[in-house]
Amino acid sequence: MKKIALINDLSGFGRCSLTAAIPVISVMGMQACPFPTAVLTAQTGFQSYYCDDFTDRMDCFTEQWKQMGVSFDGIYSGYLEGAGQIEKVLRFLDEFQTEDNIYLADPVMGDHGEPYTMHSRELVQGMKQLIKRADALTPNLTELCMLADIEYNAMVSHRMEENYVNQIEVAARDLIAGSDRTKYIVVTGIIRVIDGKEYIGNLAVSKQDSFYVENPYTGMGFSGTGDLFASVISASLVKGLSIRKAMEKATYFLQEAIEEASAEQIPTVHGVYFEKYLSRLLSELIFL
Repeated sequence: MKKIALINDLSGFGRCSLTAAIPVISVMGMQACPFPTAVLTAQTGFQSYYCDDFTDRMDCFTEQWKQMGVSFDGIYSGYLEGAGQIEKVLRFLDEFQTEDNIYLADPVMGDHGEPYTMHSRELVQGMKQLIKRADALTPNLTELCMLADIEYNAMVSHRMEENYVNQIEVAARDLIAGSDRTKYIVVTGIIRVIDGKEYIGNLAVSKQDSFYVENPYTGMGFSGTGDLFASVISASLVKGLSIRKAMEKATYFLQEAIEEASAEQIPTVHGVYFEKYLSRLLSELIFL
């Protein structure tokens, strides 16, 4: 059975990070190997939460797994509690990344133009170094702007223009050009306006081409949907699917869950009820 190392936090509430990635990757037929960066009572979008920072314990996982002689078919990193964890992930990559396995980095730093609580200049600079080691990146538009040194508000001011997605593609392609390893960048949460209606989409960019898919925007952004999306992309790439098929699979899995959560006005910090849609990940017929 193929194995994916999941470098991410564990949040008791919020349906995100490890509680999102473990079931997705397990259902897709792989062993999920959690490597916690922090343990939280609830994800950081809640008004109150307790966070146990695992920075001083991350090397223990690397060392113990090294002694066990294990290897991984995929590596997926997400939430990092601070800049100090960048070097811990880099050390893990030095030990376990190979030419053959696939490393997906989800550079969790902010959303909707606003940084998350752990954001710092040092974290952004460290993330710029970390992503150069990745085969695939899944930033949202805010994080892409941070990594590409683009003003977010200036970028989204063009969302009603016909070439808006093309402008985002240029920024993503510039990031790919700065890495010898990165093959794909999937930019999530792109909101654009067409004839007065809002749509939300995801853009996959490689050195050769690009692929964009969008759906009507419900106006609500839910905790963990980016983690669920990245988890499907990671497992799909490890299974050998193309980036186009991986995106189609992730969209098929998530769209109805998001629409249901929006219709029922579920508090966004609690995430979507993705569990009931996990069976969608078992279908391979439309993705081959």
